[in-house]
Amino acid sequence: MSSTRKTPDINLYTSQTPNGIKISITLEELGLPYTTHKIDIQKNTQKEPWFLEINPNGRIPALTDTFTDGKQIRLFESGSIMQYLVEQYDQEEHKISYAAGSRESYEVNNWLFFLNAGVGPMQGQANHFHRYAPEKIPYGVNRYQNETRRLYGVLDKHLATSTSGYLVGEKCTIADIAHWGWVTAAGWAGVDIEEFPNLKAWDERMLARPGVEKGRHVPSPHRMKEMLADKEATEKHAAEAAKWIQREQAKDAERK
Repeated sequence: MSSTRKTPDINLYTSQTPNGIKISITLEELGLPYTTHKIDIQKNTQKEPWFLEINPNGRIPALTDTFTDGKQIRLFESGSIMQYLVEQYDQEEHKISYAAGSRESYEVNNWLFFLNAGVGPMQGQANHFHRYAPEKIPYGVNRYQNETRRLYGVLDKHLATSTSGYLVGEKCTIADIAHWGWVTAAGWAGVDIEEFPNLKAWDERMLARPGVEKGRHVPSPHRMKEMLADKEATEKHAAEAAKWIQREQAKDAERK
């Protein structure tokens, strides 16, 4: 039996975060069955020994499956998981990927790494200094918001030349899926998506996809835009998250 026809035995360990919903959206776009395990990161479930056996870095998302040799495979890092899923389950129909070795497949990798090495880390730091830091440090806020805006500008300019409205070729791929959870949460980092009309149109185009709509609500409802429209709810959520983040940073410092 070829790997593309093997029966999925997928367990997804995730939380409602930009990185977490990348994987559930990918699974929904591929139409794959999977079992969801909600990880409560504020209770440090991801630090428990059983979870560290799956991901020694203690982060979500993580995924297990039965590999082609009949044994369990453990996967972590969202980009790695996405590549695994399309290589194992999308090599015939190419729903959200292109044929291995094709020009488009390498272009997908370009944008996947652009997200994992650029947009995600920079916007994540913008989130931290804008929402979670115990004191406002203008240099930190400006540094990471401006870098996020610069990267958004790269995406916006690229999308302006796209005939399909997606990042690579004529269809949505894992490159688009990887970016969406971050871009749709631009306001959480203090970045105004209105500054980037092509990127905003892409955000709306992605949201209209059934797989995105279903996958974004795993393992709990995705309410980012609704929350950002409610200043009181935004401030309350940020304050609660800041307490947990600062507490865990202190614990990590003690472990050193």
